[in-house]
Amino acid sequence: MAKKAMVERDLKRRRMADKFEAKREALKAIIKDENSADEAKFQAVLKLAELPRNSSKTRIRNRCLVTGRPRGYYRKMKMSRIALRQLGSDGKIPGLVKSSW
Repeated sequence: MAKKAMVERDLKRRRMADKFEAKREALKAIIKDENSADEAKFQAVLKLAELPRNSSKTRIRNRCLVTGRPRGYYRKMKMSRIALRQLGSDGKIPGLVKSSW
């Protein structure tokens, strides 16, 4: 089980990314626009830098919903390989059968 603080930090980052997503996209659109003035681009860069770092989507880490493990994460299931195997062996995931030969 991962530290609770790490899981909570990641949840905080996800909430901040959702909160500031529209503002970030608007500022990035101004920066990327070929027709916008240089002064407007510069002001957009400064405003983007003033936003909290944790509001960026790149700072979000995919973590297992069951254990909080950051490695071996399956996006489709939203859990780690270890939790997936354990729940599959227990028969708690419909359609998942542990292979044996």
